[in-house]
Amino acid sequence: MSTSHLAARLQGVVFHTLGRAERRAERGDVPGWVLITLMTAGLVTVLWAVAREQLVALFKSALSSVTG
Repeated sequence: MSTSHLAARLQGVVFHTLGRAERRAERGDVPGWVLITLMTAGLVTVLWAVAREQLVALFKSALSSVTG
């Protein structure tokens, strides 16, 4: 194997490895986003359970003030 062939092969391996690292970095923090989504859904559920009547009244009041 010639040195130019070996250098080209080594360069290919390096670029392949760097490309995999970049793709891995682009995926982001999936478990973090899942946790944020679940916590947001939980907060909305708790708020809705606690303040349902007030939220419905507020929504109806806002709609009646817009529609007349």
